[in-house]
Amino acid sequence: MDKKKVKIFYWIVLVLTALVYFAVLELAKNTLLGWGIAVALFVAYIILEIKVIKGRKWYVRLLAWFGFFALLGGAMLVSQPPYKTVPAVDVKNPEVTDVVTVKQGKLTGVFTEDKNVEVYTGIPYAKPPVGELRWKEPQQPDNWDGVKSCDRFAPMSMQKRDSEIMQSLTQIVGYHNLNISLKDNYREAVSEDSLYLNIWKPAGDVKDAPVLFFIHGGSLTSGQPAFSEYRGEDLAKKGIIVVNFGYRLNVFGYMADESLAEESPNGTTGNYGLLDQIAALKWVNENIAAFGGDASKITIAGESAGASSVGALCVSPLAKGLFRYAIAESSGITPKKPYHTFRTYEDALAQGKKTLDEYDVKKAAELRDVSAEELVQTTANNSAMTVDGYAITEQPYLTYEKGKNNEQALLNGYNSHEANVFGLFNKVEKEDYEEALKSIFGDNADEVEKAFPYDSVELDYDFAVEKGGEAKGTYNYILGGTWFAYSHKTWSDYMAQQNKPVYFYYFNKDNGSLRANHAGELPYAYGNLWRHADKYDDADNELSETMQNYWVNFVKTGDPNGESLPKWEQYTPKHQKIIQLDSEVKMIDDPYTQLYTFLDKAQNK
Repeated sequence: MDKKKVKIFYWIVLVLTALVYFAVLELAKNTLLGWGIAVALFVAYIILEIKVIKGRKWYVRLLAWFGFFALLGGAMLVSQPPYKTVPAVDVKNPEVTDVVTVKQGKLTGVFTEDKNVEVYTGIPYAKPPVGELRWKEPQQPDNWDGVKSCDRFAPMSMQKRDSEIMQSLTQIVGYHNLNISLKDNYREAVSEDSLYLNIWKPAGDVKDAPVLFFIHGGSLTSGQPAFSEYRGEDLAKKGIIVVNFGYRLNVFGYMADESLAEESPNGTTGNYGLLDQIAALKWVNENIAAFGGDASKITIAGESAGASSVGALCVSPLAKGLFRYAIAESSGITPKKPYHTFRTYEDALAQGKKTLDEYDVKKAAELRDVSAEELVQTTANNSAMTVDGYAITEQPYLTYEKGKNNEQALLNGYNSHEANVFGLFNKVEKEDYEEALKSIFGDNADEVEKAFPYDSVELDYDFAVEKGGEAKGTYNYILGGTWFAYSHKTWSDYMAQQNKPVYFYYFNKDNGSLRANHAGELPYAYGNLWRHADKYDDADNELSETMQNYWVNFVKTGDPNGESLPKWEQYTPKHQKIIQLDSEVKMIDDPYTQLYTFLDKAQNK
């Protein structure tokens, strides 16, 4: 290669290095300091190359490269994004609301940009569960003096977090979205001190407004209430108050140990996150009138593990009388053997024992001396609720069989591609599919395989990291029906047998973001498509408006139907059609009807 070509190649490598480096800075959310240093370094290196290095021996150039890259690495380190809490609204210097008085003191919130909604974030509903209060039932929050400014979300509950680069790549791969902005050059704060709630209300004087109390998902191990896809400002514009909150997760929220049960005045262990949810619900009952809400008109709602939590509140004696209706999206605990976020007490204790052994202690009290950052790294699986005899007194299906569940009406359903995102990195061939069927259906696996051959369902949703396999489409279909759809089928059946209103949906809308995968319905139902407007079209916005109206009508009356909306027929023992939420909204037969018969057999063994 002649010298001219070498020179061209050299400058191409330098340009590519700059592009990659600045892309990494953006993905990692490094501060402007890093960008400034990097620009200066590249300019300085180019000048150095032209004025000094040019014509020198190869090892001089190599040393210069090493030094240059070392300085770039240093720039990345010194400009790491700081930890910050998330602002309540995306408005610089938002207008402050009038003072609101709750039992613990006075507070203010902020207005959205259009001044139509007031937002109050970071309101404490319990004492911080730290120190001696780790693995204790939530305690009443402390009073405060003066006026508390509630204009930022509290830190998310303690959880494992991927690097900022990995989180950005997840946004690109999963949501097909990367927001290049100088406003988000920070890491969202994480803390064991996270028992705070957030309120969106229509601006101005409001009286007796119905309330939507939303529980975020995340497999009871992750997630946070500041997530943009289910913020409540658009629903608040339709005349309801929206509340969400943080609760203890993973080892802090769901570890069980007999020594902790002995400490408890109620003999409970393993459901601390659920007890937080009940404490937040009680706080809303006691204080929502100060915001114009009606405590007798509360609807609890949740998605994924949040929907499982809704199911737990529906059977918990501690939540009786605290709400009237329930909305559950993509999970539930009504099967005799729940598939998702629920386990036996024995399994809960076994995983708790594993945690103790991992940290070489005899009693859980000793783990209170371990930092939250270290403890969250446990390899034990503390991510499910259990029958503790206090918050949950029996297997949930038994409560439904007795008709002692708490909800008066139910809106629930699932998405068409629930399981796709959970097995992206697993390649599923015919033999893998057969083994999966055996684990779910036991002796009936062969019968299920005949009904659903390994290659009978096409893998029509794909991601860049999808491993695929000849049986992947059918595998995802079966898991989606088992883990998610079946719980809604059993839940709806129990409610219908009790002659209580139940409305069953099937979300199947394709789009430019998360599609109809798990959680894909959230921005539609809660009115947040506008946050990623380029990923959605007019048909998406029309469906979102319909879904928002269904949800709001249900919160107000226990019936989603209303003027100009497609008729959503009630699910009954004799009429088991469900509504398809797609470009065309219509009643259909449940796509999983055949699979349910096999799951019934597996459950009854």
